[in-house]
Amino acid sequence: MVLLKEDGSEQVVYDYPDYPMYVHRNRLSSYANFAAPSHWHADIELIYIDFGAMRYNINGTVVSLQKGEGLLVNARQVHFGFSDTHEECEFLCILLHPQLLCISPAYERDFVFPLLSSESIPFIHFSPSIPWQQLILEQMCEMERISKTPAAQLKIQSAFLAIWALLFENLNAFCLKESRKSRDLSILKTMIRFIQHNYKKRLPLADIAASGAIGQSKCCQLFARYVGQTPNQNVTQYRINQSIRLLKNSDMSIIEIAGETGFASASYFSETFRKWTGKSPTEYRKMSI
Repeated sequence: MVLLKEDGSEQVVYDYPDYPMYVHRNRLSSYANFAAPSHWHADIELIYIDFGAMRYNINGTVVSLQKGEGLLVNARQVHFGFSDTHEECEFLCILLHPQLLCISPAYERDFVFPLLSSESIPFIHFSPSIPWQQLILEQMCEMERISKTPAAQLKIQSAFLAIWALLFENLNAFCLKESRKSRDLSILKTMIRFIQHNYKKRLPLADIAASGAIGQSKCCQLFARYVGQTPNQNVTQYRINQSIRLLKNSDMSIIEIAGETGFASASYFSETFRKWTGKSPTEYRKMSI
């Protein structure tokens, strides 16, 4: 389940209550239609592909990630991983809040804020063929290895600082200058927040567009440009992923889950679920046990 803050960003459930760190493995097959929901958060996201491949959408730009490659997604970017071909992918996902880097106001001013605020760096694609990027990929894997060892929090923070130092050593200075926030992305985030807060209700296109204070045509353009979906497809995907959570973690009936996730009837829910996952809700539940 994706928990949301008031601004619509994801409320990350960290591994340690007092330390904003999350280090976990996942598989694309755990998401409906092999696609994670579009989301954003204040954390830096690091992805490392351990098996298979996936595509990653960041603000509408799609990156292909192969085994051994990685990705850094800057804070507050709209993003999600997916596979059009339903290819399995096992990946390491690391979420680290930038406050871990802010040892003092000077560090934040000189080293943290310039990269976080740079619109020219929404993401960085890491290849093992580039030496300094290979060092960052190694640090990602090291974070997983040390995540269960004594003083893991200190070690993970140290690895995060090492990654940040490599970025500053190798990125062009002009990339780190502050620039104006994209109005279109701000509007898109508002509409995604509206969907994720209201997915249990009927959501006509007019209401989604109105939540962003734009017309329906502009609404469709923004979703197509940045998410690669229609607004209605985004609603359906979010509902399906919420239903998957309930199928796995509750004893609710199919009828109850359909009502809880915004589907007009159990039959329509089952039909839509099969289109998105290739299985009926009942089949999916049995498979997950």
